[in-house]
Amino acid sequence: MTAAAPTDTPAASPQGLTLFLAGDVMLGRGIDQILPHPGDPRLYEGFMHDARGYVRLAEARNGPIPRGARFDYVWGDLLPELARLAPAFRIVNLETSVTAAGSPEWKGINYRMHPENVGSLLAAGVDCCVLANNHVLDWGEAGLADTLSVLAQARIATAGAGLDQERAEAPAVLERPGRGRTLVYAFAVASSGVPPAWAARPGHPGVAFLADASEHSLGRVGAVLARDRRPGDVTLVSLHWGANWGYEIPPEQRGFAHRLIRAHGVDVVFGHSSHHPLGIEVYRGRPILYGAGDLINDYEGITDNEEYRGDLTLAYFLELDAAGHLLSLCMAPFRINRFRLSRASSSDASWLAGVLAREGGRLGTRVRLAPDGSSSLEWRADAAAEAP
Repeated sequence: MTAAAPTDTPAASPQGLTLFLAGDVMLGRGIDQILPHPGDPRLYEGFMHDARGYVRLAEARNGPIPRGARFDYVWGDLLPELARLAPAFRIVNLETSVTAAGSPEWKGINYRMHPENVGSLLAAGVDCCVLANNHVLDWGEAGLADTLSVLAQARIATAGAGLDQERAEAPAVLERPGRGRTLVYAFAVASSGVPPAWAARPGHPGVAFLADASEHSLGRVGAVLARDRRPGDVTLVSLHWGANWGYEIPPEQRGFAHRLIRAHGVDVVFGHSSHHPLGIEVYRGRPILYGAGDLINDYEGITDNEEYRGDLTLAYFLELDAAGHLLSLCMAPFRINRFRLSRASSSDASWLAGVLAREGGRLGTRVRLAPDGSSSLEWRADAAAEAP
């Protein structure tokens, strides 16, 4: 079967679906301090005790950053791409608590954004925030309750955290009238650093938690999926898993993703936790993003792990047909500069495309670099071997 790519695939049917996916969106800490309503800047880290210190680090590297910046400031050059490609739904991993209350969890790093800065999510038209990650409870259960309340009031759907286990595991239901539902599930896996005590339980708030990527965990996810789905639903499963740095994809993760698709009919596997993009696979016509990488963070003044180019980020635009098969996957590259997404230079875009090609080659995918710096994924329907 011939390779699939945006220029070679047929146009999407009227029932097709375009999704925007973004990995870690960290609007807390230093980012929060430049928005219109900065919260308490106190931090409880060994490295930094004031969130404004991260702003100063970034300024020392790249120049002045405005204070009281407009809500759309951080999204920068991504906004025209969103307008041009007009995805049906915009889904991000929001890796921060949205609260001015609560007490810090003693875990070393604590992210929070002031509730009045929720306009920063609205400025990008975010439809759904997945919350199953290792920062949503950084300010305790009170901070989680605030986060859920603020996002609900802003009419932003959530998945992966809730006031009890049933609500934490329930999907966000994104619906286009007359054109079907997209169900977004989210789970936090212990390998990403999520404290097991954060697991939601009956009558107890927390995240939808998986101890590992085992058959037992797969069965739990399958049981959750079976409760809600209807024929014709598109199903996306978000997984916060794995290490922050490094390109290796553990065999158990690959096997877990394959079995989600093969045994439970999942259409999109959306992985994150790595601070840089990982290889992408297409298995049985379904995309697997093992690690989407960060989209927005306040790391640009930090000099650790620079070989991974954490300042370079990707926005993912997936086009699916009516049956949930992948038609195209376009990745728009950006560079975080002064806490704002700027279109990546040609050399930076080429570097990112090379990484995706190298890592995806092990998974049966290739990358085509366009003159504008964007990358499109190519794959063969029979390219993916069964994972162990």
